[in-house]
Amino acid sequence: MQHDEFIGQVQNRAHLSSRGDAEVATRATLETLAERLAGDEPFNAAAQLPRGIANYLQHEYAGMGTRFSLDEFFQRVSQREGVELPNAVYHARVVIEVLREAISPGEINDIRSQLPSEYNALFDAGSRGGMRANA
Repeated sequence: MQHDEFIGQVQNRAHLSSRGDAEVATRATLETLAERLAGDEPFNAAAQLPRGIANYLQHEYAGMGTRFSLDEFFQRVSQREGVELPNAVYHARVVIEVLREAISPGEINDIRSQLPSEYNALFDAGSRGGMRANA
């Protein structure tokens, strides 16, 4: 999947008004995910993505394995994205849904294996799900 296709899919599925908004949502979600993952996992996933998207998984805190709950994940995305929490939850679900299509199932399984079971809702709900943050 190319950069423009990834961002276009996020924009379309999240019903965002601009590609810029989709880029911000993508960056916020992937940067937060990269902080939660440990070791080389964010970099392994990034290797399967186009450069602009991959960069969001390759920042200075990537691979730190910082432990935080799913609710905290959504709060961090909300702060990074600069949107209200319900919108951040929805946007994060969409970004993860597109990520699941952009990288191999094996890599998605590697990512999920590092996360507690509460994160299953993030990966399983998709943009059509009814998942909400418990904030």
